[in-house]
Amino acid sequence: MALLKDKDKEMLKEEFKKLEQPVKLVVFTQKMECQYCAETRMIAEEISALSDRISLEVYDFEADAEVAEHFNIDKIPAMAVTKGGDQPKDYGIRLYGIPSGYEFSTLIEDILMVGRGDSGLTAETKSYVANLTKPLHLQVFVTPTCPYCPRAVLLAHQLAFESDNIRGDMVEAIEFPHLSMKYQVQGVPRTVINESVYLEGAAPEQMLMAKVQEAIAA
Repeated sequence: MALLKDKDKEMLKEEFKKLEQPVKLVVFTQKMECQYCAETRMIAEEISALSDRISLEVYDFEADAEVAEHFNIDKIPAMAVTKGGDQPKDYGIRLYGIPSGYEFSTLIEDILMVGRGDSGLTAETKSYVANLTKPLHLQVFVTPTCPYCPRAVLLAHQLAFESDNIRGDMVEAIEFPHLSMKYQVQGVPRTVINESVYLEGAAPEQMLMAKVQEAIAA
């Protein structure tokens, strides 16, 4: 049974005509003991079938452990949105948990961003992250029913797109309760930067960058 409705498929086909460079979805799943693994794979399969500019690779988290380690995948279901084609590139864009509900739009925005080759961030932000020498890890905790979460996740993914030193993770709070407890997630979105700096809500770019600078200086 298809997860996407026919009208949504047609709309996405039109959107994907805007892709200027190939996009590859890399999915990590497991046949046993993984909530929403099958559904996450199905979403990726249905999306990749809508455009010849989108390809898909699916790996088993345990059987393909070397690939998972290469992509720094430590939990499933997981998806990396990367550049495909003859010059592939991993931008550090990750989605942990099923990209459903409002987070489905995040996945689509990620694909469109990678496909057009531009993050859409301000010139000032691009310049700052281009000169980063320290690693930066942003984890954005979300739930599928949170209408404000996609903006926070996309901003983290935009930063990851701009710098090899940045990783941006969407983390579905309900699917990974141990992480929600570790980072004291009581509301979403909650962005955790380098394990020590926190930001609540869907903050604008300038506010997030102030927190990023705080984390880098720590």
